[in-house]
Formats: sequence, C-alpha cells, structure tokens
Amino acid sequence: MSQENIIVNVIVTPKTKNKVNPSIIKHAAQATLRAEGKTRASLSVKVTDDQEMQLLNKTYRNTDSTTDVLAFNQDYIDPETDLLYLGDIVISYEQAKLQADEHKWAVHEECALLTIHGTLHLLGYDHSNPEEKDEMWNKQNNILRCVMISGMEDSA
Repeated sequence: MSQENIIVNVIVTPKTKNKVNPSIIKHAAQATLRAEGKTRASLSVKVTDDQEMQLLNKTYRNTDSTTDVLAFNQDYIDPETDLLYLGDIVISYEQAKLQADEHKWAVHEECALLTIHGTLHLLGYDHSNPEEKDEMWNKQNNILRCVMISGMEDSA
C-alpha cells in the first residue's frame, strides 16, 4: 500500500493576506481528500477578491458577477511529484466574509467550508439536482465538523 502524500498549495493574495488562515484551508482540503480516500493527490487553493473572482467567473462560466468559490479540474499526474493533480480552487474572501456573517460564524469556518465544497467539486461531486445536492451538502457538513473539531484540538 502506498504511503499518504497529500499536497495542498494555498495562495493568499496581498489584499487578503492577513484576513485568512492558510493552515485551516490546507487542513480542510486534506481532510476532504482523506474522507474520499484520495491519499496521493495534490491541489491548489487561492483566496482572492471579488474583482478577480468576477473576471474568472465571466471568463470561464460566462457569468458577469462574482461568486464564492470556483473549482477548475485538471486531473493529471504531475511528473514532479508523481501525484494526481486534481486542480485549482479559487475563493472570494469578500463572499466568504459576507456568508460567514450571514451564518453567524467566523470567516475561517466559511473559508474551510468553501475549500471542502471546491475539493468535492474537483472529486466529481455536483449539486445540479436535489439528490446530488443532498449528498454533497451532507458530505461537506460532516467533513466541516471534523475539521472544526480537530482544529479546536490543535489550537488547545
């Protein structure tokens, strides 16, 4: 059996640098991959602003507005790491902050949720019908609970 090797590259733009905790984002992506049995994989997560998010959404989804999270599948074996590179996740800090305020929780929890959501998309999950949505939401909520519990234990 091959040894676990999960690489998560977190990129935080200068505008969001002191507002997010990259280790929570990394932990959320790793927990999602482990929960789905992907122990030899890599991905990248970028936290940016609404301006860049709107440009990406317009360019790749033909929707001229911002959004909270986008996932760009890659699915190739990286010759440098010999790991499956799943793709890239982009999160809007401003949307994460708005949604965190709506849910009455910390922005790092929303960033973790959006990371889990994006990682599940990279793994092939979708929410285009009620059954898919129920399955995806149940998975992301269960993983988020584990991430927040282990995050609290790590900080104790």
